Amino acid sequence: PRPPPPPAAGARASAPRGVGGGGGIAGRATAALLARGGARVTLLERHDEVGGRAGTLEVDGFRFDTGPSWYFMPEVFEHFFGLLGARVEDHLDLVPLDPAYRVFFEPGADGAASTFELSGNAGVNRSRLDAIEPGAGGRVAAYAEDASEAYGLALDHFLYTTFERPDRALSPAVLRRLPRLAGLLRESLADRAARAVDDPRLQQLLGYHAVFLGSSPYRAPALYSLMSHLDLVDGVQYPRGGMYTLIEAVERLARDAGAEVRTGADVAGIEVVPGAGRRGRVAGVRLASGELVEADVVVSAADRHHTETALLEPRWADLPAAAWEDKGPGISALLVLAGVRGELPELAHHSLFFTKDWPANFDAVLGPDRRSDPRGLRVPEPASLYVSRTSATDGPTSAAPAAPPGHENLFLLVPFPADPTLGGDEPSQRTLEGLADRYLAQVGRWAGVEDLPGRVVTRRVLGPAHFATELSAWRGGALGMEHTLRQSALWRPGNASRRVDGLYHAGGGTIPGVGLPMCLISAELVAKRLLGETSARPLPEPLREGFLAASRRPERLRPADRPVAVRR
Repeated sequence: PRPPPPPAAGARASAPRGVGGGGGIAGRATAALLARGGARVTLLERHDEVGGRAGTLEVDGFRFDTGPSWYFMPEVFEHFFGLLGARVEDHLDLVPLDPAYRVFFEPGADGAASTFELSGNAGVNRSRLDAIEPGAGGRVAAYAEDASEAYGLALDHFLYTTFERPDRALSPAVLRRLPRLAGLLRESLADRAARAVDDPRLQQLLGYHAVFLGSSPYRAPALYSLMSHLDLVDGVQYPRGGMYTLIEAVERLARDAGAEVRTGADVAGIEVVPGAGRRGRVAGVRLASGELVEADVVVSAADRHHTETALLEPRWADLPAAAWEDKGPGISALLVLAGVRGELPELAHHSLFFTKDWPANFDAVLGPDRRSDPRGLRVPEPASLYVSRTSATDGPTSAAPAAPPGHENLFLLVPFPADPTLGGDEPSQRTLEGLADRYLAQVGRWAGVEDLPGRVVTRRVLGPAHFATELSAWRGGALGMEHTLRQSALWRPGNASRRVDGLYHAGGGTIPGVGLPMCLISAELVAKRLLGETSARPLPEPLREGFLAASRRPERLRPADRPVAVRR
């Protein structure tokens, strides 16, 4: 369609309306940015509470974050808040964690687990690393320096681009580093770690970040060694009151910008009408109730597989069902949320438990093929797993205690096969409950808390079926599509539909990837698409109110009496 004529003097054109789906952080962030840009935004969320994967649960006086629990990449959060004219420190009470985390390595024949703590002091870390492997402190410091360089390169040239113009990411700085980048893409993260240190335990310290990518260090490219910058250099922080305080802050920003948030709004389909040539054009979204929410722009922050195979007719889908047959869902998870009687000083705020036979552990969860065929997957036992004890920081004297007096809260995350049948019926759920018993016993045994299972006073156990039913997650995955070379950067599904004008994507199923910081960037990339901004730079902060009026694509933002929807 042709751009509309300018409004008469003194008149104000009605803003384009858009619907967005998803009350997770990507949906909320997109709603906030587009509302500030001048769009009339309606955020639709199927559940009665917003949050998506980054949810919260309060039961019997215990509070649990049910999703992301690491506050990494602080500059991404600061930039996003800055776009909206806000400051992180006015919304979150961030505290540094020291130790950043404690690692328990599988016990040997003597039954004692060796441990390692990452301190906030670089000199202390160097001594601790040297005690495990002479000279490792210096080699890890060099590894971290390389990781910082790669991290800066990613922030400056790759994370904030839509890849609509891939050539715009090829600055002189990138071109100079192309040979090194090519090498980091050819080898695995595990191989890169093995070149840095010899001790298998230290290699695990440099490779565990792959799990944050839904992958394993044996499948993720070595380029992701950049993630070691996050803990070895930046350190780890925690927002008092839990990670859900971040979700609440982004929701406040969205509402303050003028976005309407509708909960209990289950989107059944994205309405598409024929457009120019063979392309379609969004008309809005249809709710399960039958209501049509009209819109000029639809941003889906839902699971990408669900959007493409359930919300769109096959003729309008970029990735119809057959296209997913050679893609990998990455890991799922078994979550155990346990309220425990008594104190647990043996565990840090973040604790990691690593098995000796890491390759076998990851083979069980991901399988030998890139599709992670469920027929080749197994439940790991013993398991490499993660434990969060937020009551270590939000204790009884804090403003928002995570547990009742004399108790602690534990959140266990066990990387698990992406198989939505796990926990899908009562017999399977009973099996998961039995596994939860054994994983709790493993944590207690390795950490020297032998009576841990008997001290649990309340708990919830959630498996892949939970992610499949509650979040419409493809194959019950916990994070989103696995980050392998074939599913990263410009090879990851893009954020603008190739067949439907006005349809965009945000969240972990599109660029730049999974995790809270990446989801915030994905929201900004939607705004860049609507603006026609093809640079690899972040948008300037703060964004001026009504900034979408400066779009180079006025045909996609014509004034209308209809909203933009962001859906989940």
